[in-house]
Amino acid sequence: MSPETPSPQLAILQFLLSLQSPARILVAISGGSDSTGLLLLLDEAVKAAPHLKISLCAATVDHALRAGSADEARDVAALCASLGIPHTTMIWEGDKPKTGIMAAAREARYGLLATAAESFEADLIVTGHTFDDQRETLQMRGMRTEQVSTGIADALLFDRRFWILRPLLFSTRADIRAFLNERGVPWIDDPSNEDMKYERVRMRRQLSADAGMEKDISAAWEARLALSSGGAEWLDRHFRLHGGLLGQVMPDGLRQDRAVLDYALGRLAAVFGGQPFAPGRAQMERVLAFVTGSEPGRMTAGRVVFDLRRGGLYLARESRGILPLVLQPGEAGVWDGRFAAVNRSGTTIGVKAQAGHSLIPVLVTGIQPPRVGAVNDSTMREKSPAPKDLDALDSCARHRNEGGLGRDLPKAVWKRAVASAPVLSAEGNLLSKESARMVELTPYFAPFDRFLTRFDFIFANRLSAVFATAPYARLPLRSIDGKTI
Repeated sequence: MSPETPSPQLAILQFLLSLQSPARILVAISGGSDSTGLLLLLDEAVKAAPHLKISLCAATVDHALRAGSADEARDVAALCASLGIPHTTMIWEGDKPKTGIMAAAREARYGLLATAAESFEADLIVTGHTFDDQRETLQMRGMRTEQVSTGIADALLFDRRFWILRPLLFSTRADIRAFLNERGVPWIDDPSNEDMKYERVRMRRQLSADAGMEKDISAAWEARLALSSGGAEWLDRHFRLHGGLLGQVMPDGLRQDRAVLDYALGRLAAVFGGQPFAPGRAQMERVLAFVTGSEPGRMTAGRVVFDLRRGGLYLARESRGILPLVLQPGEAGVWDGRFAAVNRSGTTIGVKAQAGHSLIPVLVTGIQPPRVGAVNDSTMREKSPAPKDLDALDSCARHRNEGGLGRDLPKAVWKRAVASAPVLSAEGNLLSKESARMVELTPYFAPFDRFLTRFDFIFANRLSAVFATAPYARLPLRSIDGKTI
């Protein structure tokens, strides 16, 4: 996990020593040189250090995108069997998209690996990303933005369930292949790695001719971690949440360090807008110029309305473009990128926005056993978009709107927030109390809940506290780069 790692063998040893033990590791192996090297390196190190109490299992994802992939998966299974490592092949079934195939394959791959990890009762997943992959990623991102990129993260939390770690991220492909050649172990060359229609392949060719390209990744990582920490502190001091729908930045919060304000506001915009990424650089420059100005007003960016008033800056989802979600009994889904919904009732339910509907909105801020606070109360009067008891849904005293939710807030601001609230219905009718109790509805953080890098962990975890949702799973490590955590 350190940029100064001199060899793949030492990288793996340092990685194993950093793990909390006992631990069961799922190795993602495609049969290529990087993942095959990762498996063998881990196998040798684990067998040489039984006192670490670490065991291995492995999974291959067959994307079923080309002829021969099933045979390759069987070859990998045979290799794992020869090493005594339990192995499973996960197949990406169903229709494949005609566009965005690489992104869809990545999404499917991690989902299947998480399923395999569950079946093996693994504690974490490791992948064979190398420094070559890192350089390609940095170069591609550098072509799109002038900002310093952190590149591929060495640790990523997937779906709030499994940490995916990359212990060879600072080892080169050449060194890994030399290791395999010394042991006489072959690997599979994926023909898509030579297909020039993919941007990464084109970038790889350019980098081959310019091997001197380097990036100060360690410095970029430290800067990103500092922003995450600063953003978390900023949340504590300057941010308030109302009803799980309306964010308020206190006036003094807009006068803080510009880099921290940029980081925090960008990610809040993604959360309130239900987007997986913060607004782009040009959009954020406009947002920052607006919120740090002295003139009250409104602007929209990333599906979020930024409303600047004397009481501070208010953030709420704009009411346009909110699509309904239909869930069959037992189904789960994400509505508008902002709420995760699970239908445990025996009927098909719909989730829609309050705007344009006469039903009472469901205001939610977190996990409230034995069910999530999803309430449809037919006794509530439709004339009141902000029921009196909703202040109980605020996350904690620090972020509470004292005096009752909606009171002391600008009416237009609160009305806009309520218009974006979820409404639960069945066949166009309000759910009964009994049915509503069977629907779980929790805040969903689009930039974090599917893929969360360790660089954003501090901020995301603090945001979970603000929304009163469950904290994110901690890294399964005792140390990072030799520092105890």
